[in-house]
Amino acid sequence: MNRETLTKYCWALDLKDDEQLIQEYKAYHRAVWPEIIVSIKEAGVEDLEIYAVGNRLFMIMLVNETFSFEKKSAMDAANPKVQEWEELMWKYQQALPMAKEGEKWILMEKIFQLD
Repeated sequence: MNRETLTKYCWALDLKDDEQLIQEYKAYHRAVWPEIIVSIKEAGVEDLEIYAVGNRLFMIMLVNETFSFEKKSAMDAANPKVQEWEELMWKYQQALPMAKEGEKWILMEKIFQLD
């Protein structure tokens, strides 16, 4: 993987502020369903990391030239296992205050880079 040819997207989302739910969410992400991993990779995502602090999540995606938000959205909508996963994750997730109706992860604006 040549990181210089990849595009980086950073996202934010909150979990419900409940320690038991946060721990359950982390447990699911230590054993993500194989179908979800396949779906992510087939969409053109080369690397994906999620970080947590308290109930705030931060996700970094590195995508190749085949990735598009439209393609990923269409693939997810047509995949019953992805829909099942997303529905399950809503048990733990809560939208950020600025999110639109039904919106989960919010794309973050890059405001600084050390060169």
